[in-house]
Amino acid sequence: MQFKTATLDGKRVAYAETTTFLIQIGFKRSSYTTRYTITGNLPQAVAYYNAINIGRGYKKRLVAPDFKVPLLARQMS
Repeated sequence: MQFKTATLDGKRVAYAETTTFLIQIGFKRSSYTTRYTITGNLPQAVAYYNAINIGRGYKKRLVAPDFKVPLLARQMS
């Protein structure tokens, strides 16, 4: 298994080709639902995360469930 590295918000993130990234959205106090699932490609996951426009109570997050600290990015309006 080969590991790749990328920089996300000034932090280095190491991931493998089998790492799953989830882009999730939610509304105010409701739970998150998964909008996109991307495997092994962090730059593509970040691009999808940045492309989601939130407003008026919505929230979004980028999660890697395989990591010790799964939350990579979160944004709320």
